[in-house]
Amino acid sequence: MPHYFFLRWHTNTQYKILTDLTALDSLLPSVRFKVIYNLLSITYNSRVLILLKTNEISPVHSVTPIFHNANWLEREVWDMFGVLFFNHPDLRRILTDYGFEGHPLRKDFPLTGFTEVYYSDTKKTLCYTKVSLAQEYRVFEFNNPWLK
Repeated sequence: MPHYFFLRWHTNTQYKILTDLTALDSLLPSVRFKVIYNLLSITYNSRVLILLKTNEISPVHSVTPIFHNANWLEREVWDMFGVLFFNHPDLRRILTDYGFEGHPLRKDFPLTGFTEVYYSDTKKTLCYTKVSLAQEYRVFEFNNPWLK
């Protein structure tokens, strides 16, 4: 965290704007996530990318006290990837529903999801049903069309 203070307030750096904060999922158990900070210095017309490596268990320090717009960006990264931010003032879901299970941008999240949401015209409300994938109707042919 002192590095961010240095990058923001030192006269030779002055990276005062956090333009983006995102994460990458590499699916490795030791270093699963890479949290990426994109900082901008208008004074020196330069940018810096900071990569932090973390896993599912160890949290990353929140930069919300230094960059106030990190509040929503860190909430988005937590909601989509499940990266925990230590000392975040309001870490709750921002893009998905409050009862949503899992984190959709993880590589181990199923493409179809766990539940299907649809609006029922007869009940006049949203309905949630569990997704069931029938495997017996799927036919897998491992033929290569270029090797004929």
